[in-house]
Amino acid sequence: MKIKTLLFLLSLLAPAGLMAKNGSAPRIVNVINFIRQLEPRDANITEDVLYETVNQQVKLLKKYDMRGTFLLQYDALINPRYQTLLKEEIKRGSEVGGWWEITQPHVEAAGLKWRGRYPWDWHADVGFATGYTPEEREKLVDVYMEKFKEIFGKYPASVGSWFIDAHTLGYMYDKYGIVASCNCKDQYGTDGYTLWGGYWNQAYYPSRLNGYMPAQTEEGQIPVPVFRMLGSDPIYQYDTGLGHSIQGVITLEPVYGSAGGSETWVRRFFKSIFEDPCIGFNYTQAGQENSFTWGGMGKGLEMQFPILDSLWKAGDIRIETLEQSGRWFKKKYPVTPPTSVTALTDTYDNGNRTVWFNSRFYRANLLWNERNIRFRDIQLFDESIESDYLRKPGTSNQCVYMACPILDGFLWSTPDEYAAIRFYTSPYGIEREVTLKDVKVETVGDKAMRIVCTATDNSTYTVTLSEKQIEVKSDNTGEWWMRLGVARGKTLPLKVVNGNQLTGELKHTTYGMLCKTGEMSQEKNAVRLTPRNNALVLDCSYRSFK
Repeated sequence: MKIKTLLFLLSLLAPAGLMAKNGSAPRIVNVINFIRQLEPRDANITEDVLYETVNQQVKLLKKYDMRGTFLLQYDALINPRYQTLLKEEIKRGSEVGGWWEITQPHVEAAGLKWRGRYPWDWHADVGFATGYTPEEREKLVDVYMEKFKEIFGKYPASVGSWFIDAHTLGYMYDKYGIVASCNCKDQYGTDGYTLWGGYWNQAYYPSRLNGYMPAQTEEGQIPVPVFRMLGSDPIYQYDTGLGHSIQGVITLEPVYGSAGGSETWVRRFFKSIFEDPCIGFNYTQAGQENSFTWGGMGKGLEMQFPILDSLWKAGDIRIETLEQSGRWFKKKYPVTPPTSVTALTDTYDNGNRTVWFNSRFYRANLLWNERNIRFRDIQLFDESIESDYLRKPGTSNQCVYMACPILDGFLWSTPDEYAAIRFYTSPYGIEREVTLKDVKVETVGDKAMRIVCTATDNSTYTVTLSEKQIEVKSDNTGEWWMRLGVARGKTLPLKVVNGNQLTGELKHTTYGMLCKTGEMSQEKNAVRLTPRNNALVLDCSYRSFK
């Protein structure tokens, strides 16, 4: 027992270079590889190919003396080869946890009937907990946890999946004390899974009623931080697939040759995550599921790892297991914190830049180029809105989680015209969009982001994104305003109430944004936001709309 305790404590100690230089806003990397026992979509991807992929991932971690997190599906958990391999890796300080895709051996071990086309079926109503009743979900958790403890001597601290429903995640915490979880990046329709409008990147505490929706209160949250996976391109992932029902993938995943497999893209992405201004902390997940095989991912990982290693040893980043990051997050944050992601270098060299801001109340995104700036996205969070899967199983092979849109630059746009909130002025009585000379991004302590825009007429527009509100101020002595507009052929699903409320509806719940300074007015398929005394203050925390 003493030896096990010592090994655990040593695994939590930071080797040289683990702590980031910027202690107030650490830059954190989790190397997460999740493991499937079989891949029915391709006959060439045999069990031996899948195992050898994980073996090579282990070798790469050892080469750079890094700790990783390996998450096991149940069918891989019960495979003696993975048990032997990963027990040795645990001795080095790596973590082993659960990957929550449901397989035939898992279902049958829980005494349930398998409904899949193959022993692992990726359809949402079979391969994920959302396809089972709450009682069945608890059985699936119980049988996994006991088998994991039988093999590894303790319950897993981390359990991840593309998506985990609130009932399952809450049960894992309440009964087994899991420390951390992870889920998929925001995406629309990819592989049949839609997670859209949530806390962008970083980590959040989910609502007890909705595993995707950040909670606003300690009482309403599951106290398990959920980290967003895959390392989305801050500029381009959001718009990819615009005009279609399925998005593409522009992420740190090493199998994608023009993104995570490209050294140019990777270095620019790392600059964004590890160097550009942020509040709270910045985060990305490296690694890949074994289904993509070592032949698909090896070259990209072998390119990424020495870059990460040099940053780690220089003290610029922290490389941790998911459990370590979860424990740090829980110690530091009693509720979901404000965080941000800034990209001041275009990953594809097109002159675009962006800031993402998150809090427990909302997220917002600003995008600009050499000429104009616009709000591309604003989504509100409400812990009282139940997901479709909280109390009953999903019956579709698709899965959909959404937040509360005030502005959706993907769904309300077309390839030829973007939905946005833009800045306008009217010199000589002629309306025109504000054009830019310069944009500066600043952090305001550890709580807010400030974007200072200097226009070509030398007036300035200052946007401050803080935990509860968006504030826009200008020194423009003339008339200026902002307009929320959608693309032609799209309908704005919001309405102005009393000149100071902008409201919509999600799952029969009214949500909205309150204009505390300034006023709102309805235009044809648009909303005008008019400042008062050169200021607009938009409250994103108000939750008493009816």
